[in-house]
Amino acid sequence: MTETDKTTTQGSASKTNTQASGGEVEKSGTSALVTKDGTTTIADTVVQKIAALATREVSGVHDVGGGAARAFNAIRERIPGASASSGQGVTVEVGEKQAAIDLQILVEYGVSIADLSRSVRRNVITAVEQMTALEVVEVNIHVGDVHLPGDDTDDDQADSSRVQ
Repeated sequence: MTETDKTTTQGSASKTNTQASGGEVEKSGTSALVTKDGTTTIADTVVQKIAALATREVSGVHDVGGGAARAFNAIRERIPGASASSGQGVTVEVGEKQAAIDLQILVEYGVSIADLSRSVRRNVITAVEQMTALEVVEVNIHVGDVHLPGDDTDDDQADSSRVQ
């Protein structure tokens, strides 16, 4: 068994024991981020970006963020030198060993929202836990709108007809 396997096994056993004994979610014992050699801290923005990118990877998610955030981001993209916020629509709370994530998404019309939510949760939890070694305790998803087919084509035609 490699050192990584030992850490994973010990972490899983620790998590199980803690949950079974008192219903707590927090792990006891050491984690991959706190070792005898030092402590690694992960900024909220890191978890926010990972969660946003993992959400966008799931088929059926049209965009991440509420209407105002998406509109502001569209304006920001048109400004030379400015970049779009990759963490828009994602709110996180990061502790020493755990993270909680809230997402606002825009879904494609016709997609099962229940199935999509399961896929998004699974993808976000996997990505954040693999990249950060933080335990994701919850992923709350707010579906703010449905993207209808043809919504983007009207905007593209209006932009292209202005300048020829």
